[in-house]
Amino acid sequence: MTSHEFYMDLALQNAQAMKGQTDPNPLVGSVIVNENRVVGIGTHLKAGEPHAEIHALRMAGEKAKGGTIYVTLEPCSHHGRTGPCAVAIVEAGIKKVVIAALDPNPVVSGNGVKILRDAGIEVVIGIREKESHQMNEVFNKFIVEKSPFVTLKSGITLDGKIATHTSDSKWITSEKAREDVHHLRSQNMAILVGVNTVIKDDPELTARIPNGRNPIRVIMDSTLKIPLDAKVLTDQKAETWIFTSQHYDENKKKTIEDMGINVFHTTGTVQVNPNDVVTTLGEKLVSSLLIEGGGGINASFLENQLIDKVVLYMAPKLIGGTMSPSFLGGSGIEKMKDAVELSDAVITPIGKDFKFVGYPIYK
Repeated sequence: MTSHEFYMDLALQNAQAMKGQTDPNPLVGSVIVNENRVVGIGTHLKAGEPHAEIHALRMAGEKAKGGTIYVTLEPCSHHGRTGPCAVAIVEAGIKKVVIAALDPNPVVSGNGVKILRDAGIEVVIGIREKESHQMNEVFNKFIVEKSPFVTLKSGITLDGKIATHTSDSKWITSEKAREDVHHLRSQNMAILVGVNTVIKDDPELTARIPNGRNPIRVIMDSTLKIPLDAKVLTDQKAETWIFTSQHYDENKKKTIEDMGINVFHTTGTVQVNPNDVVTTLGEKLVSSLLIEGGGGINASFLENQLIDKVVLYMAPKLIGGTMSPSFLGGSGIEKMKDAVELSDAVITPIGKDFKFVGYPIYK
């Protein structure tokens, strides 16, 4: 490992610690080094607040002059809610800038580097590029497509079941795995389930961890049959948005809206159109969505190629039974050649269970 990798790893670690706090902005970390000593460290903490480079420059002060700054993402070049970081770096007298990855934002990409090089600053690009891209997978999609990064999460047995044939599902996975799920919830801006899950389990859909962020609760309910005493409508622990079809109960809709709940119509005549859900969330600047639905909901998003990432918590248990529900329902594929393959698959132990992460490849 060279010094470039060492300092960039430090910047990446600091940025990663802010996951779930900066949406819809990217995770960014920065380290300033002068005469082989770290003189400044910065992390972007929240949208609208100073960027990582500014925090690092403020910490370094005069010691930034003649130093090297490491940044996990290309310094911005435009005036948004904060000033351009590339200009601040030039004005601080930095002599070298090491960047992990260029910014995919069309407003920025390459422009920050141009400002630096035009000022005579040496720029190195690509140190820990893969790690930076992976860390900012949510931002990288949202800033280009204006659509949320969608993660499908499910707790399953080894035979893919999410409950027994009597609908008993507590608990498939271990406490350690369930704790990890709450961290996953906190890292996403919104969480989605179908109304049947609300009726059966009456979940809170919150992140029950210290300092955790509760995501916006999104419910797909084609006819507005959600119980009016459901926790997601009454506990006020997080916002709740309901998406319905054209076949909804007008009186029930007014009652729900009078409770302070947002109700959105989709183009679906009988079922909620998942494409409309994703489009609306993007328009509302929701950059990440976690799906914790049943087999039908999960399949509707997969069949519409809306899933970007799959996270499965697999318990070493077997249930069996043709009537026991699986985490993927729907009509399914007809030919194996059409199966959705998952790339970059990683399996790690978590408690008594295993956590699988993979990325769907659509044909």
